[in-house]
Amino acid sequence: MKNAPHTVEDLVGDWNRPYSRDQGCFPPGAFRVDKYWPPVNRVDNAHGDRNLICVCPPMSNYAEAAE
Repeated sequence: MKNAPHTVEDLVGDWNRPYSRDQGCFPPGAFRVDKYWPPVNRVDNAHGDRNLICVCPPMSNYAEAAE
């Protein structure tokens, strides 16, 4: 499913997708117990999930703070 996982905001808003809201909430094979609701959708579909970019400060900043 494109744009999955869906956020709670996606599921309670207008639904204009080719699959049911139930399938968007619980895709085939997903557990209905202890469902995790992601705060955001995928970034750039799967490309953003596979090609993460670190925006952390350099390790030297942490070393200076520890001293």
